[in-house]
Amino acid sequence: MDTTAPPPGNDQTAFWNGRAGRAWIEEQQVLDGVLKPFEDQLVEAVDAASAQRVLDVGCGTGGTTLAIARRLGATGRCIGVDVSEPMIALARARAEREGLPASFVCADAQRHAFEPASFDMIVSRFGVMFFDDPVLAFANLRRAASKDARLHAIAWRSAAENPFMTTAERAAAPLLTLPPRQPGAPGQFAFADRQRVASILESSGWRGIDFQSIDVTCTLPEEELVGYFSRLGPVGLVLQDADEPTRARVIAAVRAAFEPFVQASEVRFSAACWRIGAAAT
Repeated sequence: MDTTAPPPGNDQTAFWNGRAGRAWIEEQQVLDGVLKPFEDQLVEAVDAASAQRVLDVGCGTGGTTLAIARRLGATGRCIGVDVSEPMIALARARAEREGLPASFVCADAQRHAFEPASFDMIVSRFGVMFFDDPVLAFANLRRAASKDARLHAIAWRSAAENPFMTTAERAAAPLLTLPPRQPGAPGQFAFADRQRVASILESSGWRGIDFQSIDVTCTLPEEELVGYFSRLGPVGLVLQDADEPTRARVIAAVRAAFEPFVQASEVRFSAACWRIGAAAT
């Protein structure tokens, strides 16, 4: 199993090896539940293509990697790659607990020396929007893809189309100083512009590029909502340093702002995303 450490000097590496990575670990079960519809889509894509050698980019704590490994069984292999050492450690522990033939690489996928032409499918569930040099990244992944391999990636569309994802920031803005989102910068909505993403893929050697606009209903238990927004995202990260009175005021304001998404014991929202396909021919 490859234990290559990610290179120093990458802001995303520092981010996901710090508080953001720890927050995802704390919320792993909730996040796996929220994002399961996308995991299912990628497992179905692997199944439909009869892929046997799969790379999961930005695998995080391994939910999608493990789901694909379950489907492939002993005849295939699925490798997850992520820059976050703590998240990869959890992914490996989960695979060991289940006895699954999944393996994990702690590395920066945009620069890691994958074996050339070693994967017949490359997938990503919200993991490709964080590259500081996306053309370099997708060119590197293209080299790792075998002839006729397919890319299947799911990424968020715009912030405007995903009000649930920005509710906490809007509600907390009068109470906290939050870092502004930079359009096009690595991050959640970096792939909102379809034309920009198509240009990135074309420049890095992918062909047959296809975009499907998908709107997927996601859910989480209402009892998990406060933990979700108070740990994750810009608000969650800033709250880690807030004093208790400020923290209480922010949590109250943000929880009230989420009320339109609450239906009895469940929180429901529509996730506006791109399902991106491309071929390595």
